Amino acid sequence: MPVTQLFVPASKPDMIAKAAASDADAVCIDLEDSVTPADKPAARRQAVTALAELDFGRRTRMVRINAVETPFAYRDLIDVVEASGSRIEAIMVPKVASARDVEFVDTLLTQIEKAVQLARPIRIDAQIESAAGFLNIREIARASPRLATLIFGQGDYSASMQMPASSIGELDANDDAYPGHRYHAVMHAIVAAARANGLQCLDGPFAAYQDAAGLERACRVARAIGFDGKQCIHPRQLATVAAAFAPSPDEIAAAEALVQVYDAAIATGRGAAVHDGRMIDAASIRMARALLARRRQA
Repeated sequence: MPVTQLFVPASKPDMIAKAAASDADAVCIDLEDSVTPADKPAARRQAVTALAELDFGRRTRMVRINAVETPFAYRDLIDVVEASGSRIEAIMVPKVASARDVEFVDTLLTQIEKAVQLARPIRIDAQIESAAGFLNIREIARASPRLATLIFGQGDYSASMQMPASSIGELDANDDAYPGHRYHAVMHAIVAAARANGLQCLDGPFAAYQDAAGLERACRVARAIGFDGKQCIHPRQLATVAAAFAPSPDEIAAAEALVQVYDAAIATGRGAAVHDGRMIDAASIRMARALLARRRQA
């Protein structure tokens, strides 16, 4: 389960090489926003070359295609997946607005996999970045058995909702004007849809890659809501994100103590117990065991 996902433009081979040797859990070679329309054909070829020649080690290898509503998406899939399918573990689909967007990618991947006889199916990660994506999140989360991850895209979501924002992922004066977290509704919906369908969920990137304190704060918010990890746009963000989403030693010790006390209570025929001045019951234990499961996955 990737916690840190590092974006790198397909048009920058030197950056792809650095990403392949980074501490990221997953490397996403981007054919979308970081590549100009004129450069997209060359970027596809560069992505194929990088996937063939670079050693990504344990890192999950991903490619972000262009949105399905553009004239680029089908060529992204055909040109890159036909040549590199055995080396690609996931296709990220941006600006997913409905279940049909995921179904389109699923269908084309199925045809390509049959044509080139791929033994392993390629999974799909869906970025929720619009008002339509927010409203259709339930259907999107059930759109394909390939679907593995839901991802929040704050920048395009702000634009879609006509929400004033000065940067991607950062707090600004507009956040001070709103009595709450402006993205709480969509972030909570993404997490709920992911959990209801057994999917992973990731928060979008934090643009100010030199602002470590701001990144850490954004990570704490995302983790508090229930996200599994966060996208990164620079290698220097990886350590902060990995640390923020990993349970702390104190959290682990507290969860293990709760489980021990509760198991002892159950063994003596009690359904609840008291630990550290607090009542613990089955709900408390489910929370503790969920945290310990996160540690095992990490």
